[in-house]
Amino acid sequence: MENLQSVEQFEKLKSTGKTIFMFSADWCKDCRFIDPVMPSIEEKYASEYQFFKVDRDEFIDLCIQLDVFGIPSFIAYKDGEESGRFVSKDRKTQEEIESFIDGLN
Repeated sequence: MENLQSVEQFEKLKSTGKTIFMFSADWCKDCRFIDPVMPSIEEKYASEYQFFKVDRDEFIDLCIQLDVFGIPSFIAYKDGEESGRFVSKDRKTQEEIESFIDGLN
């Protein structure tokens, strides 16, 4: 999964097509728990969505702006509009993440 490089990139990515942002941090045990399954999730939905990882510590102001106070969390956008969010501090399973993505359609 590609890492977000700037707030400008975030604004551009969310404005075009379908993008899912995963908010994470290196120190987050629950984020590391889902790391092994994220490539298969990305591959499963690659024809529909682009995926980007947002480092919570690097983009704390963006997280505050988006009300992302727990990680790992996911926010989906379609053509500039938020199409869904799976935001909480709870550990997430592959099934829960896929269910969230399936519910976006």
